[in-house]
Amino acid sequence: MSLFGRRVAATGPAPIEGRELLLADLDGVVYRGEGAIPGAVEALNRGAAQVPLGYITNNAARTDEAVAEHLQRLGLNAEAREIVTSPQAAVALLQRTVAPGSRVLVVGGEGIERELERAGFEMTRSADDRPDAVIQGFAPHVGWEHLAEAAFALAEEPGREPIPWIATNTDWTIPVARGLAPGNGTLVSAVHTAVQRLPVFAGKPETPIFETAFERFGTRNALMIGDRLDTDMAGAQAAGIPSLHVLTGVDRPKQLVAATQNMRPDFIVASLDEMFEPYPETRTLKDGTVVVGDAKVRMSAHVAEVVSEGTDPLNLLRAGCAAIWASGLAIYGLKVPEILYADHWR
Repeated sequence: MSLFGRRVAATGPAPIEGRELLLADLDGVVYRGEGAIPGAVEALNRGAAQVPLGYITNNAARTDEAVAEHLQRLGLNAEAREIVTSPQAAVALLQRTVAPGSRVLVVGGEGIERELERAGFEMTRSADDRPDAVIQGFAPHVGWEHLAEAAFALAEEPGREPIPWIATNTDWTIPVARGLAPGNGTLVSAVHTAVQRLPVFAGKPETPIFETAFERFGTRNALMIGDRLDTDMAGAQAAGIPSLHVLTGVDRPKQLVAATQNMRPDFIVASLDEMFEPYPETRTLKDGTVVVGDAKVRMSAHVAEVVSEGTDPLNLLRAGCAAIWASGLAIYGLKVPEILYADHWR
C-alpha cells in the first residue's frame, strides 16, 4: 500500500526469469523482410547474455548457416547451431520413417536440400525416379511443376502402400516487406487437393521442431517468443512450454482477443524489452472484474464492459483478453467494444 492509501499495481516475475532457454521466432519478431525490428537486436543480445537463445523458424527456404549470417548482419550474436529450422525437424522425422539413403522427392529449396544431404538421403525432383518419400517446404521458386511432381509421386497405386509425405510447416502466409504472401500451407493445400491426403507436419505448431530444439539445447524449461497465434503460441502449448506474444508481427490485438484456448499466450508485450520487466499480475475481483494494472474489464453475460481504461492501453488489452478468455464464450457471440482491441502498436 502506498501513501494516502493508493494501491500499487501488482506485478509478478519478468517473463525471462527462471528460464533455461529462450526460443525466438524470426519473421515478425526479429525482422520484417531484411530489416531488423526496432529494439529487437539489442533485446535479444541482452537475453542471450543471460539465457541460452535459440531461433526456431518454419522458414524452409534457407539453411541454418544462411539464417545465422543474416542475423549476424543485423547485429545479433548468432551461430548456425542456434538456428532450429523446420527442414531439420522434417528430416529427423524422415529418418524415423524410411531407410537410410532412401530416395526423396524434394519440393522446396536449399534449406531442405542441405539437411537431406547431411542425413545421407538421395534427392530427386521427378516422380519418374520412384521416390520412397516426399518432403515439401516453401521456397520462392516453387511453382506448379514442382507441386505436380509431388502429386504424381503421392498418387495411389494398386498394390503399393502410399509413400510418406512430410511437410515442413503449415503457415498459410509469410510476412515480407510488401505485406503477407502465400506460405507453405497454401502450397501444401494445393497438393492435398490433388491427392486427397495430408502430410505429416514437422514445424510449428507441431511438436517435432520443439523436440529438436529441446534435444539440441538439453532442456525443456523454455520460453517461446513469437508473433503468431496459430504457430508460435499454439506450438508452445502443444510442446508444454509458456509463450510470449510480441506485438511487432502478424497477429494484432483483434486476433488476441479472439484467440481460441489452444492459442493463448502467457504474456503479451509490445516490444522485446518487456521480457526483462516485472509482468503485471492479472487479478479477478469477487464480482468477476479482471484487473491488470489500473485497467479493469468484466463480462456481463455476452457483453465485455470496460470498467476502467486505466493509463496503459497494453494493460487494457491484457485485461480484456483475460476477461473474454475466462468467459468460456465463443468470440462471435460476444459484444466487444473497439477500445479493447484498438491497435496502438502498428
